[in-house]
Amino acid sequence: MIKVLIADDSSFMRRELTRIMSQDPDIDVVGTAYDGEDVLTKIDRFQPDVVTLDVEMPRMNGITALKHIMIMKPLPVLMISSLTQRGAETTLEALRLGAVDVIAKPSGNISLDIKNQEAEIIEKIKAAASVDCSKIQRIPEGKVIEKKKTSDHIHMYEFPQSAGQCKTVIAIGVSTGGPNTLMNIIPSLPADLPAPVLIVQHMPPMFTKSFAERLDRSSQLHVKEAEDKDQLVNGVVYVAPGDFHMTVHKSGKYLCLSKEPAGTLHRPSVDVMMDSVADVFKGKCVGVILTGMGKDGARALKRLHDYGAKTIGESEASAIVYGMPREAAQLGAVDYVLHNTKIASKIIDLIKTATTV
Repeated sequence: MIKVLIADDSSFMRRELTRIMSQDPDIDVVGTAYDGEDVLTKIDRFQPDVVTLDVEMPRMNGITALKHIMIMKPLPVLMISSLTQRGAETTLEALRLGAVDVIAKPSGNISLDIKNQEAEIIEKIKAAASVDCSKIQRIPEGKVIEKKKTSDHIHMYEFPQSAGQCKTVIAIGVSTGGPNTLMNIIPSLPADLPAPVLIVQHMPPMFTKSFAERLDRSSQLHVKEAEDKDQLVNGVVYVAPGDFHMTVHKSGKYLCLSKEPAGTLHRPSVDVMMDSVADVFKGKCVGVILTGMGKDGARALKRLHDYGAKTIGESEASAIVYGMPREAAQLGAVDYVLHNTKIASKIIDLIKTATTV
C-alpha cells in the first residue's frame, strides 16, 4: 500500500486528488495539508511514502516546503502546478531541487478538468513510490553557456563536418526523473555534434518549452522545443512539446508534430518518436532510454537495435525509476548499460564511429 500525503491550499483540489487516488486499491491517502508548514508537521505523524505539493500555498509555498523535506527527511515529492509560464518555471526549479515529477493542474478557478488526468495521476504516484531516495539529486544552478558561432566552434572531437541532410540522429526517451538526468547528459555533448538530438520527455504542455530553454542555457548545443516542420539540423536538440507526438518525416529532413496516433498512454510517446526514427534512419542512429516508469520506448528501441543501431540504457545504479530501461534490457534492446554520468561520452564515441564509416 502506497501512503500519500496531499498538500494544497484549495479544499476542492484536496478532495479531488483524494478521490482520484483512492480509486486505486494500492494507494492510501493518509492525510491532507493546507500549506507548507502544515505538511511539514504531518510528515512525521503520517509517515507517507509520497508527498504531493501545490506550488502556490500561503504561509509556506511548495518550493520552501520541498527544501525542508529534502534536508530533514528526503521523500519522493510530486509537484502540483498550474499550466502557466510562471507555474512551469517554478516547477522546473522544484525538479532541480529534488522533486521527482510534476502533475499539471488545469488553469481556472475550479479545476474540474483534473478528472481527465486520473490515469496519469495514479501512474505518477506509483512511479514516485518506486523511487530510491538515495538517487534523488539536487542539481546546482547551471552556469549560462555562451553559444559560439559556427565559425568559432572548437571541434574538440574532430568530427567530420558535412553539409546537407543529416546522416544520423540521436533519439532519447525519458520520463520520471528525466530533467535532472538530462542535465547530466546534454550539457556534456560538444557544440560540433554531427547529429540532431531528439528527446521525448514525458511532461505537460508549457513545461517542455521552459525545460528546453533551461537546458539550452546550460548546454553548448542549441536546445529548443520542437515545432512542426522544424528542419533537422546537426548540433540542435529538439524536445517534443507536451501533448504532441514528435516524428521524423519520411524524407528525413524535418520533424512533424501531431496528436495522432490517439490512444497512447503518453503524448508525446517515446515509441512513436523512435518508430519514426527506425523507419527513416534504420540502423544509422543511436537510441537511448533513460529513467522512467512503465515501458514506453522499449519496443521501438528494440526495432532500432534489430536494424543495427547502437543503443544505450541507463543503469539501475543511477535511474531514479528503473522501469523503462529495465523493460528495454529485458527485450534485448540494449547494447550498453551505463550510469547516466557515462552516457554522454558513450554517445560521442558511437557518433564519432558512425560518421567515419
